[in-house]
Amino acid sequence: MSTYFNFKEILSVSMILFAIIDILGSIPIIIDLRQKVGKIQPEKTCLVALGIMLAFLFIGEQLLNIIGVDVASFAIAGSLVIFFIAMEMVLGITVFKDDSYETASIIPLAFPLIAGAGSLTTLLSLKTEFETQNIIIGIFLNFLVVYLVLKNTYLLEKMLGKTGLSVLRKAFGIILLAIAIKLFRSNTGL
Repeated sequence: MSTYFNFKEILSVSMILFAIIDILGSIPIIIDLRQKVGKIQPEKTCLVALGIMLAFLFIGEQLLNIIGVDVASFAIAGSLVIFFIAMEMVLGITVFKDDSYETASIIPLAFPLIAGAGSLTTLLSLKTEFETQNIIIGIFLNFLVVYLVLKNTYLLEKMLGKTGLSVLRKAFGIILLAIAIKLFRSNTGL
């Protein structure tokens, strides 16, 4: 591998991260969260999630080793948080009761929804295949999209309407539930 910017690598990394982060699929979750807590802070959410992802790119595996946690355990913990968010969406129950808009922008939005176990473990995989500078550009391109989605939740909510939002919330809740179970199964071997 060479140490230069490669458009093909940047495009590949961007597309992989876009699929893993799945910000478009998270729109119902984001709107649901905003409705519960009043508002979300797109800048804060993006900065925290971006910081987590960049830090994990450089020191993720070492950090997990220092605290004695393997990548699989980290992924299982993230899958459980995602599982409970999905259950809220599908069943209309509230698990995250003490969220205020200040903390909701960080947990569960920045982590584990955006910078979650899937995206963080993907970064470790990408690091073995692509140049670091190309991965960083891919991360920044994804966060541009993430920021635009977070910034425009009111507009998206208006476009979807109450019924559309309710249907999407339930449908994506089930999809999110399936993702949480898949993440759990693949990291536990069950």
